[in-house]
Amino acid sequence: MNERRAERALRLRRDQPGSVRYTRPAVVPTFDIREPAHFPRGDLRRADVEQIRTVAKQVWPDPASRRRSRDRGLYKLAALLTEHPGDTWQQRWDASPLGSEQVAARVLGGGGAVGTEYTQGVQTLFALRIVRPTLAALRINQLTIYPQYVVPAENDDGLNGFAAAVSAAALSDHFKRWALFDVCAAMTIHGVSFAYVTPESFLHYAFETRETTPRTGLHVGKYVGHSAWQVLFAMGHFPPSAPPTLRNALRAPQLTIEEMVDRYEVADPRMRELFVAYLHRRYPDVDYSGLLAAAYAIVKLFWNGIIEINPAQGDLNVSQEVYQQWHRSVVVREDGEQRLDMSAVLSPVRAFYFDLQSWAVDEPAMWGHWVTTCPVPRSTMNQIGRAKRRVRERVHATVRTLQPLLPVLVDHVTADYERWATLLHRATAAADGEAFTIGGATFVRTFSREDNRRVRHGLPAKVRVFDEAGRRIDVNRSEDSAFWAWAIVETLRHSGLRIEELTELSQLSVRQYRRPNGEVIALLVVAPSKTDRERVIPMSAELFHVIASIIRRLTVGGKTVPMVTRFDTYDRVWSDPQPFLFQRHIGQHVEVMTTGGIAEKLRHLCQAIAENDPRFEGVHFRPHDFRRLFATELVNNGLPIHIGAALLGHLNLETTRGYVAVFNEDVIRHYQAHLQRRRKARPAEEYPNVTVDEWEEFQAHFDKRKVELGSCGRPYATPCIHEHALLTELNDKIAWRDAA
Repeated sequence: MNERRAERALRLRRDQPGSVRYTRPAVVPTFDIREPAHFPRGDLRRADVEQIRTVAKQVWPDPASRRRSRDRGLYKLAALLTEHPGDTWQQRWDASPLGSEQVAARVLGGGGAVGTEYTQGVQTLFALRIVRPTLAALRINQLTIYPQYVVPAENDDGLNGFAAAVSAAALSDHFKRWALFDVCAAMTIHGVSFAYVTPESFLHYAFETRETTPRTGLHVGKYVGHSAWQVLFAMGHFPPSAPPTLRNALRAPQLTIEEMVDRYEVADPRMRELFVAYLHRRYPDVDYSGLLAAAYAIVKLFWNGIIEINPAQGDLNVSQEVYQQWHRSVVVREDGEQRLDMSAVLSPVRAFYFDLQSWAVDEPAMWGHWVTTCPVPRSTMNQIGRAKRRVRERVHATVRTLQPLLPVLVDHVTADYERWATLLHRATAAADGEAFTIGGATFVRTFSREDNRRVRHGLPAKVRVFDEAGRRIDVNRSEDSAFWAWAIVETLRHSGLRIEELTELSQLSVRQYRRPNGEVIALLVVAPSKTDRERVIPMSAELFHVIASIIRRLTVGGKTVPMVTRFDTYDRVWSDPQPFLFQRHIGQHVEVMTTGGIAEKLRHLCQAIAENDPRFEGVHFRPHDFRRLFATELVNNGLPIHIGAALLGHLNLETTRGYVAVFNEDVIRHYQAHLQRRRKARPAEEYPNVTVDEWEEFQAHFDKRKVELGSCGRPYATPCIHEHALLTELNDKIAWRDAA
């Protein structure tokens, strides 16, 4: 099943090149190498088998058993390749099934000992540069000890220095092996020496590995080479201008304003200059993401859309006929779905025209000749205002739907974390092969060879168990995932933070305030984000417990919170190293959780709950939903709305009102509480008990107000002008009123 899943993932990646996560990396991946053909042991591409065997014996003299096995493999592999046409071993390889990238050498050898001999022969041909394989052909042969062939064959001081740096790096043996393998593999498929392993060529290798190699489980869609890149940069092989990590290299940097415009291919150079000048003028007042949105709306959606309708359009004076046709087209997105938020398109366009008009007053030479009437009418903006109210109603309906489901989500993540924490505690104390029972389920602790080796060296082994179905479970990873799911849900629901504010929390965000009476209040300092203003949130006991649990987890064993950098996906910049709280170990490096990763985790949680709770079918919590639920709970429980706005970081009370979903029972409850408070402020004698006579008189009032044509609306204890009116008179008045 794993093989089918891996093949499907590979097919999807090949069929959908646009699915590559990083489409504009900081380093352009390429293997355009200027080095001539590299043959560390001479050009053996036309040599006979005896010559190759002699060179191999000189390069890898020991051990003798492997040398004999390698020789047998070389003879058998040569016999196989000579059955195919070609003057060189490379040509014969390409013409053989081995060059088709679909079969491994050990399979042609029938597996077993003979298959191993074939694999050793293949490694010899690759390491001596007799055959230059494609990446897929190299990976399909699973050459686990390939660096042991390449390093002696190259006899390169640079490569030897890299191997020594890898050995001394603070990496586990597993990642050390992969770091050395990745560099050797990149050298082989590119046909270069170690000196020509550049950031561009190595990133190309990482891209190609992701796109061509089937991988399963947590490795699907991931990039290889993180550890190798880290060592290459640290030892000075990569230039100082290169990104320090592969992760940094994969992240797209900020676009210049010229690049923002040019990505949409404006044909008219005059219009291009206008858009560039306009965005430069807006730059001091708008953040990077705002500039991107403005360029997208004005250049791509508006101007390019106008040009598609009227290719002869040469200025901003758009006729209403063309505008109406464009408006009908932009309502539908490129994927065929209805565009829900038209204000995101029309507001920047309208602002563009009005900005030009206002700037032309002070700078007529620069902007005056562009000034014209804005084609977006005011009536359209009024319609957008009504559409926004419909959006707010949908948001409130979502809050009303999610509020009763929030306790279910909280109970699920809490129980799941407690279950995995218990399993981790019991499994850690168990010996290899020992069975134990938790909650009626039996588990068996298992040790791998790597685990036994770690134990012999006094290091902790990974905690893995077999369940009753025979599945092997990585308890460390599952418990870690359950903990962070619990921490994310609890922090969001108790703080009302925006998702980017959550990822920006660091150990420095936790402060304390001592009141004059000596009471200490824990505070959470939220870094400036959307409103560019810092704010302080007093932490509840529940929120403080979550934050303390996170810090305790990150500082286990007396360590300090690791200093890591965070990539701002909105501004496309890296932060300085900080002790961020929401960070996780990914392999041998530490990363701050991404906003997309957190949203995906919440979606998976809701899908897991939906398997047993039909109320979660088609429903999932988004990070911002917790913020709306937090605001609703605050205001509906009596907190003044201006205090709620301060806690949420809103500069406008109307924004907070848009977050708060009002329930009918809350309206009644609050009004009754208001009446009770008002009555307490008045003398008690103003509210005597009602007598029987007073109650009967009150009821009689409603009986007397009933007349032939309905009920009189007079106030209580006042006479009725209809009580003795003639019916004919009333009918005449009604007829006259109807005629009027």
